[in-house]
Amino acid sequence: MNLSIFGLGYVGSVSMACFARDGHVVVGVDVNTQKVESIRLGKSPIIEPDLDRLLKNGVENGRIRATTSAASAVAESEAILITVGTPSMKNGGLDTRYVEHVCEEIGQALADKVTYTVIAIRSTVLPGTAVNLFIPILEAKSGKKVGRDFGFCVNPEFLREGSAIRDFDHPPYTIIGQYDER
Repeated sequence: MNLSIFGLGYVGSVSMACFARDGHVVVGVDVNTQKVESIRLGKSPIIEPDLDRLLKNGVENGRIRATTSAASAVAESEAILITVGTPSMKNGGLDTRYVEHVCEEIGQALADKVTYTVIAIRSTVLPGTAVNLFIPILEAKSGKKVGRDFGFCVNPEFLREGSAIRDFDHPPYTIIGQYDER
């Protein structure tokens, strides 16, 4: 598949490398130009055993590229994974504004897209956040309807630092909350 991953931090970098290793074509998107440049050079923006090798192989094989352009990534993707951070706030809640911003960008790009695309939230969010916040943003910005024009699911990640590649390959849990069958 042609995938895009929004957020090139820990989860995004590891997911990108592993999906490319498994034969998918992956474009990574981040607002941080240093992370984008690091990926373009086949170097890991984080410290994780064996990740540099996987990224370098993916770049050399043409299965990995990185950009700051949400529109170009969405245009060429069959599935989009959102892996941006949701840091804790002082009151203990999760700060979802980065995911909200990415949903706005993806929604705007979806407006011009005619093919069905699946969007998966891999970022840590509380139950109900996707339905009550992210889907309405995507629909408003795209003018399209979830379940008809694009797919949506929540697929939380369970990757531990230092063993993230092993965890990607052998996850302790796989949870998918889907909006529609496609």
